[in-house]
Amino acid sequence: MKERNIEPSALHLGDEAFMSVAELKAYVAEVESARASKSYEATARAEDAKKALIDKLMKPIDFTPEKAHACLLRLELAATRGETQLLVARFPSEFCTDHGRAINNAEPEWPETLVGAPRSVYEIWKEKFKPLGYGLKAMIIDWPEGLPGNVGMYITWS
Repeated sequence: MKERNIEPSALHLGDEAFMSVAELKAYVAEVESARASKSYEATARAEDAKKALIDKLMKPIDFTPEKAHACLLRLELAATRGETQLLVARFPSEFCTDHGRAINNAEPEWPETLVGAPRSVYEIWKEKFKPLGYGLKAMIIDWPEGLPGNVGMYITWS
């Protein structure tokens, strides 16, 4: 089979040039590289945000008089709307030593599985709100891929 020499001007169709296989492969590789880079950047940002959240949640809560006042205002507003509970904490189930199993099964000792800021929320409720008649409940509030995701802790009242 004889190789043909094609003039570059013959590779034009209207105003658009044909792309060689090598050029097409290079273009596809560039597009895939850009996608991977964006995906990597997004993954890296998500990982950084998760690390920052973990760092924050590992620290105990400083329950200042200002925070107590703000919490009481939120409780009052929720009650005037006819609600009987208020979400006061949301955190990954990894902040439970059993990854949320005791909470999911409503076991009485579920507070013992809490660490970091979630443990502080429990202690604050126990010390400040329980004597006033408020309850506290915790439940798994989402199930990504069928596994326990976030835990919601609610101050309750009747």
